[in-house]
Order: sequence, then structure tokens, then C-alpha cells
Amino acid sequence: MAPENGPDTAPLTPQEHLRAVLELVDPLPPVRLSLAEQADLKSLHTTVHGTVLAEDVAAAHRLPLWENSAMDGYAVRAEDTAHAPVELQVIGVVPAGSGADPVLGPGQTVRIMTGAPLPGSADAVVRVEETNGFHQHTVRINTPVAPGKDVRRAGSDVNAGQLVALAGERLTAARLSAVIAAGATHLSVRTAPRIAVLITGAELRPPGSTLSRGQIPESNSLLLAGLLEESGFTAATVEHCADDPALVQARLQDLGARHEVVISTGGVGPGEYDVMRQVLEQEPAVRAVRVRVRPGAPQCVGRLRAGALMFALPGNPVSAAVGFELFVRPALRALQGYSTTARPVLRSTAVRGWKSPPGRMQVLPVVFDERFGCAPAVDAASISHAVGGFGASQGYALIDPETTDVNPGDSVDVLRLHA
Repeated sequence: MAPENGPDTAPLTPQEHLRAVLELVDPLPPVRLSLAEQADLKSLHTTVHGTVLAEDVAAAHRLPLWENSAMDGYAVRAEDTAHAPVELQVIGVVPAGSGADPVLGPGQTVRIMTGAPLPGSADAVVRVEETNGFHQHTVRINTPVAPGKDVRRAGSDVNAGQLVALAGERLTAARLSAVIAAGATHLSVRTAPRIAVLITGAELRPPGSTLSRGQIPESNSLLLAGLLEESGFTAATVEHCADDPALVQARLQDLGARHEVVISTGGVGPGEYDVMRQVLEQEPAVRAVRVRVRPGAPQCVGRLRAGALMFALPGNPVSAAVGFELFVRPALRALQGYSTTARPVLRSTAVRGWKSPPGRMQVLPVVFDERFGCAPAVDAASISHAVGGFGASQGYALIDPETTDVNPGDSVDVLRLHA
């Protein structure tokens, strides 16, 4: 492993470390999918939803495809309603999905349903509530309408050839609906990387276990699997491993060969019992660094000889979550080809004051009030192990290294984790 930046080398800023991480990432190769070859809509959803577009998608046809009714009512020639109230002859009905195109003569109308194609001889729709209802082949129109009233014009939403989705965008439910409606037949997408989570720590015991002195419940596997899922990724494998160098090395070799990414927690410090750090010292393309951030300063990152990208995070849950948010999540998004890798930074107002350590960016879990003011969710003096308060956090305040005191009313940068 490349040596850690030591006493003669200044720790990296978070921005420097993130740039170095992203330089390791090449987007996964795209997969071209034929939508017609999907067995059914459920299969289509399972295959495509949540993938990231590798190419722009242009509309194959205009939307709407034809002029259609925006309301249930009656398709009319607007001039026939000019002297309303008037009686018009009802010569038929056009339901949604119909290909009929009845010809209206003077004084004639057809019943029409929302979304049904507007007859070529009509130019407006009278809403059903603006009539006295259908009776013996006539309808009384109570209100005059202008041409175009309650008519959806062909192409008023999207024109043929217009872009409806861009490379680097995730196929959400709404975006997938848009590209299907616009006539897409093939999509070039990148699927999520295969990710493994490896948890180490001699003190960790399964949830619900009886704990002896020095033991704690293991929660990092649930934490990381949840963070991955909330970020649009699924952990293909979650494993635990004893603090034994040979066992850890074997698990990294196996997981690294079967996944694009391996994420571990625990054992990255400089101590003699930090097994993950010791094992990764045998990996020439993995680098140990210290980052000017609190919590989560020690990090190991690089590429395992087995092939996978390796992210070794600290074992304290809040430190692991901060490392995931600042460095791992952006790398995973870059790997899947997202056009943006980081969350937007928003401005909030501190409703309570707190201290921040000099020389390091403080990443403080916060909660928000109804005006988007923020307050610490944990004790700012002991962030990394403050798991109880961390459970309520809604975002992270990012305090620059030059700031040592945050006062009530100060503006602060925040990452909001959940809308």
C-alpha cells in the first residue's frame, strides 16, 4: 500500500481526497436494452427502473400524438356555440383510444372523452358540466366556447426529435414514463455496480446478543446497506469477518474478484490491532490517507489486485457514514455514469451555536426546523461515536477549517440527506 501522508506531508483536504477518489473511477460499460424484448411490464420495470442513461433519449414522435380532448364533454365547431344557449345534434361518441374521425356539419357535435382524438372538423370542446346533458340525440350547450377551448394541441408537450432525457440521468418512475410515452424502443443504460460490504471488529456482536464488557452491537452492516439503498444502490453481499489478517485477506480477494466495489468498516487506524490497515498494506494500489475532516480522518482507498475499488472506512458509525457520504457515494455515482456525483450544498441558519475544531472541516449531523434552520443532532465535541443522536439527523453541516465558533444566526453550508 502506498504510504499514508505522514508528518512531513500535510493531510489532504476533503476536496483533494475526493478528486483523487474520482480519478480512480471509470464508468461501467453501458448495456443496450430493447424495450420490445422485455417479457412484460413487470420485467421492463425490474430491468430498467433505477438504471442510469448512457445516451440521450429523443422523442420518436410528438406528444400528444394528435389533438385530443382535455375534458369529458362534446367536440364542437366553436362557431356553432357563438349564440349559446343552443341545441346541437349529437351524431356519435368518440371514446379514448378510438380511431374514429366523424365529420361534423353545421349544428352537429359528438360526445368525447378525456384523451380521445378530436375530430378533424371540430376545433373546441364543451365540458359536460356546461351542458344540460344528452337527450334524444341532442344536447343543450349553455356557454359559448372559443376555438382551442379544452383541446390539447398535437406536439404541445414534446416535438419529434426533442430530447426527453439526458445521459447521466437516473431512470426514475417519471423519467421512464416520459421516454416510453415518447416512443423509445431502445435504451443505453448503466446498471448499478455490484457492491460488497465487509464489517470487521473484534468487539462487535450480532444485534440482540448478550454483551460482555468491551462488546457492542454491530450496526455498521445495517448502516451501510441502508445508505447504499437510500442512494439507489444495493449491497450484493454483506459479510462479517474476524480480526484475523489471513481471513481478512482471503475475504478481500474473494469479494474483490466478484464485485466492482468493496466497502469495509473498522481497522483503518495506525494501531497494532487495526487489521484492515495491515492487510491493505500488501495492496500496492491501495493508499492510506488522513483527511482534514472530523469525524472520519483515516481512510484507505484504491484498487485491489482482485479488481474491485476498495474503500476502507473507520469503524465508528458516524465516521463511517460521513466517509460514505463525502467520498464513497460520489464514487459510486461516477461509476454508474451519473452526470452529477455530489449532493447540492444548501444554506441554512444555525439556531444554536457550537464549537468546531480548527484546521479540519467539521461534518456535523444536524436536524432542521420548519424554516430550514439547523441545530446539532449530536454533541459537537464527540461526533464520531454519538450514534444515538445521529439516528435523528437530517443532514450534515459543513464547517470550514478556519471557523472555530458557530453562533446562533450564522449561515452555514449543509448537505440535506432527505427531501
